[in-house]
Amino acid sequence: MKNRISKSILLIFFALVVLLVVSCKKEAVNNNNTTPPDTTGTKTKVNSADTTGTLIASATTAGDFPNIGFAVTYGTMSTNPAYVAVVKREANYVTFGNELKYGSIVQNNGTFNYTTADALYNICANNGLSVFGHNLCWYSQQNATYLNGLISALNVQNGTPANLMQYGDFEAGSGSTFTGWTNIVGGTAVGSFSAVVDDNDGGSRAMQATVTTPGANAYDMQSIGTAFTVTPNKAYKVTVSIKSSVAGTVRLVMQNTAYQQDDLTTTPGWATYTWNLTITESSPILRFNFPVAGVYVIDNVSVVDPNSGSVTKPTPAQTATVIDTALHQFITTTVTRYKGRIKAWDVVNEPMSDGTGALRDTGNYTIPAADVSSQFLWAEYLGRNFGLKAFQYAKAADPNALLFINEYNLEYNYKLDSLISYVKELIGKGAKIDGIGTQMHINLQTTQASIDNELIKLAQTGLMVRISELDIALNTAKANPFTPTAAMLTAQAALYKYVVQSYLKNVPKAQRFGITVWGLTDNESWINTPTSPDYPLLFNQNLTKKPAYYSFLEGLKGL
Repeated sequence: MKNRISKSILLIFFALVVLLVVSCKKEAVNNNNTTPPDTTGTKTKVNSADTTGTLIASATTAGDFPNIGFAVTYGTMSTNPAYVAVVKREANYVTFGNELKYGSIVQNNGTFNYTTADALYNICANNGLSVFGHNLCWYSQQNATYLNGLISALNVQNGTPANLMQYGDFEAGSGSTFTGWTNIVGGTAVGSFSAVVDDNDGGSRAMQATVTTPGANAYDMQSIGTAFTVTPNKAYKVTVSIKSSVAGTVRLVMQNTAYQQDDLTTTPGWATYTWNLTITESSPILRFNFPVAGVYVIDNVSVVDPNSGSVTKPTPAQTATVIDTALHQFITTTVTRYKGRIKAWDVVNEPMSDGTGALRDTGNYTIPAADVSSQFLWAEYLGRNFGLKAFQYAKAADPNALLFINEYNLEYNYKLDSLISYVKELIGKGAKIDGIGTQMHINLQTTQASIDNELIKLAQTGLMVRISELDIALNTAKANPFTPTAAMLTAQAALYKYVVQSYLKNVPKAQRFGITVWGLTDNESWINTPTSPDYPLLFNQNLTKKPAYYSFLEGLKGL
């Protein structure tokens, strides 16, 4: 009886010990729990033989990856310290999503504004993150308004457009009256109109308005011209010469049944002022209102259709020169500004057209109407050598920087082979090209064979190979609403791991620049939109790791 009691006590004691050990053990990683992207703050669990460490530590420990990166933007990096901490923990490189692109830097008047780019660079540098420059020559996110304006400025107007104002020189009339003009001093205004010899058009008369006391309304003292004929809703240019005794104001009004106005701020002495407007009615009347005291001499009034008559357009050589100058200026200024700080650049971005693999120009690509102010086809004006010029300008600005060409859809041979051929052509012409970036915006339908094929062919060039903008879309059907299934997340994780494995297998170590994932959290991804939600990245919006993160980590560790 004693022995049985002893054995029972021992068994109970052993069970308690086992229970205690199990309850104190760190949470196991669950092989089957692949829940949808987490929005509650609970950590998503996956199976892994080893989930310790970080992406960059795992990459560099093995010595197989020199760089792991994420695309970042100023808005998030400047406002979310937790986000910055994760980027700093997991990566050593970042690529700016937009801040260094032509359209973000170049203003409509041609000046450069690096304020946001500099601020983001400083945030990254202060957190020990290197910056990959993106990008110097692309067809999208340009300031096409400025670039097309450079071309338009080369147009030559043949002849002088006809002046629609019959009595704009104030020569007709006598004394203080002017043919074609009705002058009014009314309301509370005190002043007068008179003729003066001091004109500005080579004639003998000009109209002087002396405003002693402005009226309560700008129109209390005004000069009204006669109606003239135009084409409604068409652009016209009004010019007038004004000699002002003081810094004052003259209000131009275009009014018959419709009303349009423009206030001219005048300065002492003669000056010519211009008002560009779209006239909305067929028989407008030009009026001068005088709301500020002073003496104003008015002369040489004209209203013209600036596009009337024939226009001689620039030759292709003239256009190429002005566009080449703009490209050279942007690349030189930008690379020089960050010389020694940004040590690698996407010089040419997405040069090849979809479908044909030819260089993108108007022969194979039509700029959408919504993008006419932001898309510009450099090859249309500079030909096949636009890429050569871009690389030459970048090398001259910083001979030590690594220079890359970057392209998407290299999972398809027509584009992959065309890009490689173009790279060889440029190198043959003397371009310094250090590497090729494959963006790899892929999805669950992307085959392993196509991934292997592009990495093998890129490695065969002997250049550095960079996976530059990796993400894996789930919602290819563009459904809304959309929630990924457990199977989708498992497949996404497996494909992320395969990309890493294929990169290690097919790109020699000396040619590996590294992998950049195009964004940190799902909610910031460029393919996640209100009408087409998606979950293509490694982290949920609350910065928790997804199954894809752990599989990516395993790939880096060779597991």
